[in-house]
Amino acid sequence: MRLDKFLCETVNLSRKEARDSVKKGLASVNGIKVTDFGYQVNETCDLVVFKDKPVSYEKYVYFILNKPAGYVSATNDPVDKTVIDLFESEGRKDLFPVGRLDKDTVGLLIITNDGDLSHHLTSPRHHVNKTYVADIDHPLSDNDIKTLCEGVELKGDGVTKPAKVNVIAPTRIELTICEGMYHQVKRMLKAVGNEVTSLKRISIGPVSLDDNLKEGEYRRLTEEEIKLLKE
Repeated sequence: MRLDKFLCETVNLSRKEARDSVKKGLASVNGIKVTDFGYQVNETCDLVVFKDKPVSYEKYVYFILNKPAGYVSATNDPVDKTVIDLFESEGRKDLFPVGRLDKDTVGLLIITNDGDLSHHLTSPRHHVNKTYVADIDHPLSDNDIKTLCEGVELKGDGVTKPAKVNVIAPTRIELTICEGMYHQVKRMLKAVGNEVTSLKRISIGPVSLDDNLKEGEYRRLTEEEIKLLKE
């Protein structure tokens, strides 16, 4: 990897900033000052120092975020704050959310730069379960639950795959789906004559939201969690 590209991806520099910094002698590789920004770096074993601080390279990074309300699930937005704004201190420009949560929905969102994992988790053919806790306007009838569990007709998208419903309280349920249609949970409840008043995602596949994370906080996924998601 070229040294300027290495610095762009590790210390959040633009390509011009990286090149200018290298030409000024601010970077060294394996103890030798390098002023050629096209110098080839082995990102897995070379020791790169920038402004007297060692810089390490990670090809892929994985975070679990407890998404707060008011943020959109996008990398940039001309109006609203995005979930990626919460990761500014990480100094990476290649992060993106895996799938999406509505602006007013909170809970588990995975942030990464691994496109293969994102495709695996969001592709309809992989049927990855996602569980939500929904507060609803009024209790579900037995027939409502039966309809949700069998699949409901959503205009423009057809019939959903069978869901799982767990009634926590009269107006609070857990709903597990394996698709990611637009506003799917809200539309499913509306299809049985109900309304979602608040929504929180608590799990994706085998990974659950960390109870220690407050809204807006995040942590790195563990190696075990990453392995489980990829499987």
